[in-house]
Amino acid sequence: MDKTRNQLKTMNRQFGFYMAQKTAMKNNLIALIDQTYPGANDFFDSPARNDGSQKWVDFIHTYWHVDCVRSKSLNAFTEHYQNWCKRKNYNFSAEKAAKIYQISSDLIAVFPKNDITKMLIWQAVALLNTASKTVESLRSKMNELASTLPEYPVVMDMNGVGATLGPQLIAEIGDVSRFTHREALTAFAGVDPGKNDSGKHIQNSVRTSKKGSPYLRKTLFQIMDSLIKRSPVDDPVYAFMDKKRSEGKPYYVYMTAGANKFLRIYYGRVREYLSNLSNNETI
Repeated sequence: MDKTRNQLKTMNRQFGFYMAQKTAMKNNLIALIDQTYPGANDFFDSPARNDGSQKWVDFIHTYWHVDCVRSKSLNAFTEHYQNWCKRKNYNFSAEKAAKIYQISSDLIAVFPKNDITKMLIWQAVALLNTASKTVESLRSKMNELASTLPEYPVVMDMNGVGATLGPQLIAEIGDVSRFTHREALTAFAGVDPGKNDSGKHIQNSVRTSKKGSPYLRKTLFQIMDSLIKRSPVDDPVYAFMDKKRSEGKPYYVYMTAGANKFLRIYYGRVREYLSNLSNNETI
């Protein structure tokens, strides 16, 4: 079990490393297409597929310069785009094709449409695709490995946790039984309430904590962000954060408070679940 947890934690660190590489490669590609096809990266917002491919990246690989689109008639481009969608197994929309064509007609490219420009774009696309494929492979394998751990079902049932954040949370917390009480877990994460965050005193800003695990804290904040975006009114963690926010607490204060409450609930649910599992096994 310890070997599995260590592997999962290592995979999570690698996931973070390659996510940073993917972000760098994405920014590099966008900087290049700003010179050849400005704004083409905003045409689609589809998430990455399991193989790491993304519609906007595949589109740029084919239509790497604005002249690849506007040199055709609208009908010719629409037909070409439809065939491309079919070949790549993407959804086709004639309305979307017309919108892309209209936007492309008004764009100004800095780089000429030649072999050097094409090489630069294709190299950047290849690097981004490699990083994206690695990220999606790690994401899948982390979820697969995490599912072998006993607490997986109860963790995945918690609000704000999904196939990515669930395994990351399990990876960074590890075996919850090593924490003797809830406060030990919140201290490990570095999300203890600040000294000036309670009572009648209202603090306008809070310095970012330097204690605790930054990896776990990052995962917790991503979960809190997910809760805030979805706003599940019946969720106790979201309700607690929303209350703090309505009181005028700064972002970091209510996010930290939410993370603290989430971990306390996590600790109680996981400990209870594991205890029940152990009791059932002894019967």
